[in-house]
Amino acid sequence: MKNWLRAFLLVGLVAAVLAACSGTGNGGGDEASGEGGEDGGEPSGEITIWGWNVAAQSMELAVEGFQEQYPDVDVTVEDIGRLDVYEKLTVGLASGGNGLPDVVLVESDRLANYQEQFPDAITNLSEMGYDEHADKFGEYKKSVTQDENGDFFAAPWDIGPTGVFYRTDIFEEAGVNPEDIQTWDDYIEAGKTIQEATGTKMVPIDIAADDALYRMMLNQQGAFYFDEEGNIDVASEESQNAFETIQRLHEEDLVLNNDGWNGVVSATVNGEVATVPFGVWYSGTILDQAPDASGNWGVFKLPAFEEGGNRAANLGGSDLVIPSSSDNQTAAYAFVEYFTTEVEPQMTALQERGIFPSLNTTYEEEYFTQESEYFANQQVWQTFAEQVENIPVANYTSDYARAFDTMSDTQATILLDDAEIPSALEDAASKLESETGRTAN
Repeated sequence: MKNWLRAFLLVGLVAAVLAACSGTGNGGGDEASGEGGEDGGEPSGEITIWGWNVAAQSMELAVEGFQEQYPDVDVTVEDIGRLDVYEKLTVGLASGGNGLPDVVLVESDRLANYQEQFPDAITNLSEMGYDEHADKFGEYKKSVTQDENGDFFAAPWDIGPTGVFYRTDIFEEAGVNPEDIQTWDDYIEAGKTIQEATGTKMVPIDIAADDALYRMMLNQQGAFYFDEEGNIDVASEESQNAFETIQRLHEEDLVLNNDGWNGVVSATVNGEVATVPFGVWYSGTILDQAPDASGNWGVFKLPAFEEGGNRAANLGGSDLVIPSSSDNQTAAYAFVEYFTTEVEPQMTALQERGIFPSLNTTYEEEYFTQESEYFANQQVWQTFAEQVENIPVANYTSDYARAFDTMSDTQATILLDDAEIPSALEDAASKLESETGRTAN
């Protein structure tokens, strides 16, 4: 993950040079009005969509329903892999839109990088009418898909409300009731009880390479790497709160220092940890990798930092953009609008591929109140859905990748090298100031 972010950053720098050389930002967008749109007729023609893995599969599943409404539009969904999507998109936007499709899937934390570097190369969806759907999404999702003027440059799709996946059998053996875990203090005390009774660690963290738990803790407090103005905010009180909590977990020997994504999954499947705080999408991983563990997993909300505090945060999610270079923006917009604002394709993606929707009207579906036999007969989808309106906004900026890298290093410095938290955070802020040119709070 960390190596990929470095590569992504490098590609971004190359793209910036290419953009300067190309002398154009809109990729011919003024000429790409699309077929079937100028005369007020129905969209027609062909469009191509890029995505990867289950997201691409979800879009493919939506094609039949879309074509019932728009029979004259032929849709091709290409699963080209996540890394290839970003490499090709970055280079394509920088070179005026060469080789790009009509619609591209982009993860929410990457959107700002593209919008800030290539604002004219991405279609303004508000100008095409997307504002009429604004009240169908929570504030967090709108914050990552709208520009500084409040215009949609991306259509909100899936979202990653967080929770704590926990082993019901391990909790029962230790005599711990998950309903008693309301704060992070409670979580730490429960971890100590569980370890004493079962010898099991409480939480997996890839200490040197991934600050996911830290980011969740920041977001639930209404903070992030950067503030609303884009200033560096990693030395904030909220940041100190987060690392002090993570440090306490580490000092109590409750952290399993795992190696990368495979390490997290292995620890989950093998019962090396009692809990895994993560986004809703991790439910699909557990179901896939531990099919025989039905009933041994449950979910509770992130603990708060204080009694009655916010327990909602986000980790992950993705959205759809239309490059300005698209030769058929009208048909591309028709698909994007259908896919992100109609209930049916959203529910199909959730039920068939485990992708959690950000469209508020989907939460009224009966599926969300159904009990999951696998997850201890809980209404797990409802648990995640009721968080969405309480997820604070996050300003990722175009320097998200740099901040991720720096704060993962800072986490390692604090936990492995015993650095003092205030000084480590000040050092991180100074480093980001030097690298980004942004002002540190």
